[in-house]
Amino acid sequence: MMEVGTGYLLIGLIGGVLIDILFGDPPNKYHPVSWLGILIGFIIPKLKGDKDGHNVNKEKLGGMIFAIVLIALIGIATQFLVSMCLHLFGLIAAAILTALILKIALAIKGMEKHAIEIINALERGDIKSAQHNLSLIVRRHTKQLSRQDVLSATIECIGESTVDGIVAPLFFYSILGPAGALAYRTINTLDSMVGYKDDYYKYIGWMSARLDTIANYVPARITSLLMVISSRLLGADWKNSIQILRRDHSKTRSSNAGYPMATMAGALRIKLEKVGHYSLGENREPLSIAKCRIAISIMKLTTILFSLSLSIPMLLILYLVGWWRLLFGL
Repeated sequence: MMEVGTGYLLIGLIGGVLIDILFGDPPNKYHPVSWLGILIGFIIPKLKGDKDGHNVNKEKLGGMIFAIVLIALIGIATQFLVSMCLHLFGLIAAAILTALILKIALAIKGMEKHAIEIINALERGDIKSAQHNLSLIVRRHTKQLSRQDVLSATIECIGESTVDGIVAPLFFYSILGPAGALAYRTINTLDSMVGYKDDYYKYIGWMSARLDTIANYVPARITSLLMVISSRLLGADWKNSIQILRRDHSKTRSSNAGYPMATMAGALRIKLEKVGHYSLGENREPLSIAKCRIAISIMKLTTILFSLSLSIPMLLILYLVGWWRLLFGL
């Protein structure tokens, strides 16, 4: 029973991470997350209030119901699909399907690719291309950003994406299987599309933003700890990363984003700043392309450390307590 109970989940974990690292994301028209974004973009305007104004309670209720139903449906559908595959076609088929589902929820290669494209543009002295590539991964306006601002935003994004693009999907995979990973990706996609504070999304997206905050609470703090360890192993300033984490983690509007970003700022001995919003770390050393590359290395090593030290043990412990037997009817 051990082989069936956890074997395909362990294979799926390793396979999903490797597929993402080696191949990255398919074009948007073939990516399920892109399809999800199209669905969200289609439904949300229909949940808005009247053309001449908005009904706050109606929008909040509509946004809440839509978010919960969408997340639940995707989680249930994924659970059903994987369970049927396991029971009808066996371990290998289930492991392949699980790996592909986990890969959909991960963004290791995707984040690295975006960061490298920004780095390459800066190395060419092409600030416009760097600003444009940055605009694809951050919410802020990028056209007026200086070279240093672009570097700062890129490193901030690497830090934050280590949580919502890597550790959080792996965390929920480790306790709920592939359905957990894809349900989390749905939460994160909803937040990225409608979790804004502007007038249009303020009420319709409040539940999506709240669910994302709750879902990332534990992963953000685990990520910070693993980033400190990664910094130590990579020769970065791990002691400073702890100091800056303790001092600056609460300076961002998000109760979670400050943890990985402050840790990254401390490890790299730099200041990460979004003008008018927050400033993390200190200018002990200048922002540079080399710092961006170290940030990418910290992200990758954090992924490995989480998989080895937490994901695999969590899968095995939950097997021993009978969780996977209950979840998949084994």
